[in-house]
Amino acid sequence: MTFEPIAAFASARAMLRAGAFAALATLVAAPALAAPHRDPSGTWLTQDGKARIRVEKCGPQEKNLCGYAVWLKVPNNDEGKPRIDFRNPDPKKRARASLGHQLILGLKLNEDARYEGKIYNAEDGKFYDVTIWSEEPEELTVKGCLIAFLCQSQTWKRVNDVAPGQLAGPTNSPTGPRADAEWAPKPATAAAANGPTATGTAGPAPTGKPAPKPAAPKAAQPAE
Repeated sequence: MTFEPIAAFASARAMLRAGAFAALATLVAAPALAAPHRDPSGTWLTQDGKARIRVEKCGPQEKNLCGYAVWLKVPNNDEGKPRIDFRNPDPKKRARASLGHQLILGLKLNEDARYEGKIYNAEDGKFYDVTIWSEEPEELTVKGCLIAFLCQSQTWKRVNDVAPGQLAGPTNSPTGPRADAEWAPKPATAAAANGPTATGTAGPAPTGKPAPKPAAPKAAQPAE
């Protein structure tokens, strides 16, 4: 009989301990779930310092996330010529310059308020699964995975200056990076280029020719 109270006490203590662990686990997990979503747009220096990557919204209604290499620490090869993307699996892209190429490929926002999708690595010509998010204003976390259990995270630092040789113009402009065709900004339509007419709709541009003169009125005939 003396063992029954002890067993009951031990059982109650175990239940309290389990409840405490559950509460602690909830407290530990809560900050991660409640972490605010920050817009990762901006220019970031990679962890190894080899490149600056411009990250910006793209795609339909700008709901996706794209990124471009706008500065390279070593922009030229051993021959002094601009480096090219010669390892790209697409033969049509192997002659393009490494500076300005797109590497973050239209990531989508997931349920954890993080962007995920594919990233291209020009150093080996391969694509990797990637997740990108920002919890601090000056830091961007980039987690790339070759396979589900082989992942590595990097921390990129925000930069606000323009380094020598950096592409600072808008995407797809002569002084900016180049988007892949599927993520390129849509050009303005021809109708919009012609400008609005008096009714507010687009119309043809004026030709510059003078309007024809009206015909002279005929002389009145005398009455008989």
